[in-house]
Amino acid sequence: MIKLRLYNTMSAQVEEFQSLNSFKVGLYACGITAYDYTHLGHLRKYTMDDVLVRTLKYFAYQVKHVQNITDVGHLTSDSDTGQDKIEKGVKKYHKTAWELVNFFTNFFYQSMDKMGALRPNIICKASEHIREQLDLVLDLEKKGLTYLIEDDGVYFDTSQISDYGKLARLNKKTLKKGARVNYVKGKKNPTDFALWKFEKIGEKRLMVWLSPWNPRSFPGWHIECSAMSIKYLGTQFDIHTGGIDHISVHHTNEIAQSEAFSGQKPFVKYWVHHNFLRINGKKMSKSLNNFYTLSDLEKQGFHPRALRLLFLTTHYRSEMNFTFDNLKGIQKTYQKIKQQVKNLVQQIHSDFICSTQRVLNYQNSFQQCLANDLNTSQALEVFFKIFKDSNLLDNEKVFLIKDFDKVFALDLFNFKEIKDKVVCFNEVDPIVKDLINQRKQAKNDKNYQSADKIRLQLKELGYLIIDQKNGVTEIKKMD
Repeated sequence: MIKLRLYNTMSAQVEEFQSLNSFKVGLYACGITAYDYTHLGHLRKYTMDDVLVRTLKYFAYQVKHVQNITDVGHLTSDSDTGQDKIEKGVKKYHKTAWELVNFFTNFFYQSMDKMGALRPNIICKASEHIREQLDLVLDLEKKGLTYLIEDDGVYFDTSQISDYGKLARLNKKTLKKGARVNYVKGKKNPTDFALWKFEKIGEKRLMVWLSPWNPRSFPGWHIECSAMSIKYLGTQFDIHTGGIDHISVHHTNEIAQSEAFSGQKPFVKYWVHHNFLRINGKKMSKSLNNFYTLSDLEKQGFHPRALRLLFLTTHYRSEMNFTFDNLKGIQKTYQKIKQQVKNLVQQIHSDFICSTQRVLNYQNSFQQCLANDLNTSQALEVFFKIFKDSNLLDNEKVFLIKDFDKVFALDLFNFKEIKDKVVCFNEVDPIVKDLINQRKQAKNDKNYQSADKIRLQLKELGYLIIDQKNGVTEIKKMD
């Protein structure tokens, strides 16, 4: 039996995956902060999360996928300073805070639906879990792990955590104030972070809650992921995903507060982190005019699943460079694949297939690629070989394509967008006409083996012959 292996940021090694509870997997994915449009970088990260979920299911695991939505205002960086992202979005788009987060949450999930991503089992909003976050902070306070900075907030004292920073391999002794996050006056240690923040005098924030420390206050960013993941997955679970930019601060702080709260280690068994997406070799930025959403691509005629195919060509831990030339090329490939799949489906009379050794060999190769830390680019190489393999029967090819698409999710059997090019008998070359007549005569003579052989010859010449139920033979020009 092939064993799934994943790169674990905590160990910095590819490890054999073993879930905590038999074949049940608890997976938490850091979700979006719903203050602006979902861009291509988001799409890549969450598409590859979807590949992970689908791969786990392909390997017979039951997955409980939990994803948060940050709809409570927090600051614009990992540090405990700066402008609130929700407040920033409210001013920019002239919406109320609740209108803003609902609009951009819906935009995100609509985009991911088009990308073929499965919806998480549980979507949890930070605003709906204030009590859980507050209770966690109060518990840490009782344990003596917090301190108060007047007019600022409740902070976590990292000096009491001997292994703080283990995920990012931080050396607390060499860290200087402001080197990792902006310095906040009153912090005891450079690595200390806010658990709960207070509204400043004259600030008049849009989203505040009553707390024991301040009548107008709000949770820090890191606390929401700990509170909600623990609520839905327990104090220990299997997989936590996020971007590589979350390693040094957000996820490091999650681990510290979660393990301090529960007294259990590890908080998460496998940490899976995704690398960045660049646009033409540059960081995505509105100031550089290279900030794109899925809607932007669709307006230019690109298919969301073509973009998904493009994402599959690069390993999730590798930085990816997006260009429109690459997308144009992959869209042509995607359209060709869908046409080939439709041609195959039209040629077979049944999906029934025995588990032949040919099929098993392909499945084994495909599984080996996925098991090797989700190597989707290699899995695609196996997939493309199916179409060229003359030893595979058409129904075997269709079976394998369907099987592989459980992970790829390229919607290959949706033929609504494909318009077949039907040609008349008089439009084809003389050699093609002759073969069609020979095949017709062979069928009349009930020499079906010869008719099938001629049909394959026509296919090699680029023509698909389909016998309709009414006795009419349809000729289609293949791409």
